[in-house]
Amino acid sequence: MLRPRRATAIEHDACLLVDGRELRYTLRRSTRRTLAMQVDARGLRVAVPLRCAAGEVEGFVRQHAQWAFARLAALAERQQRSAFAIVDGATFPLLGHPCRVRLGGGRGARWAPAADGHDELWLPAAAADHAALLQRALRGRALAWFGGRVAEYCHRLGVAAPPVRLSSARTRWGSCSLRSGIRLHWRLIHLPPALGDYVVAHEVAHLLEMNHSPRFWSVVESLYPDWRAARVRLRAAAAGLPLFLPGEDAGPINED
Repeated sequence: MLRPRRATAIEHDACLLVDGRELRYTLRRSTRRTLAMQVDARGLRVAVPLRCAAGEVEGFVRQHAQWAFARLAALAERQQRSAFAIVDGATFPLLGHPCRVRLGGGRGARWAPAADGHDELWLPAAAADHAALLQRALRGRALAWFGGRVAEYCHRLGVAAPPVRLSSARTRWGSCSLRSGIRLHWRLIHLPPALGDYVVAHEVAHLLEMNHSPRFWSVVESLYPDWRAARVRLRAAAAGLPLFLPGEDAGPINED
């Protein structure tokens, strides 16, 4: 006898009045065991267990409402920012230091040191899509840099270095899978090395603990003792990253 399949997830829009302000969100019920909240390009999303009582959901949303309002305001501000103007002499952050765009001859993008000690990225002036060339150059720089950092932290932990790939995830700076390896957001190449190293240490720690248990955070601390301060700074870092295309996501909010 065939039995009907049990629903695994149910989503619907919801709205709660908090201190006279409407807080709109998408409520997702699934087979998960805990309540969680996140803000991404789609807005506020609240995930709860299938049988979670309406009163418990409302209490959870109210408890975290101020956090949600702040994140939604930051998201709206990022989305209204104009795209970075790629002109000769414009600067963007590269590993926490200013990098200068230079437009000249040639067919492709190339990196070169400047007389003042900063890096320069040379792009062909006649290129049809400077933004695409710039992003491709940054991705190449990011893959080389973070491949080395993952190898270093794996060496410290005494584990084999897995494959490293780049991502453009909307909500996560990194992810780790025992099958496919570590993925790191390409925009980390903008940030100071200390912040990028925190994300690397976080993902490498998952090679031993595929969770966020106290044992996991103990591994992170052994690799990166100042992880708490780095975590706070990382969560605010996306607000200052350049946007190379109109409407582009500025960067993730969470580590993973």
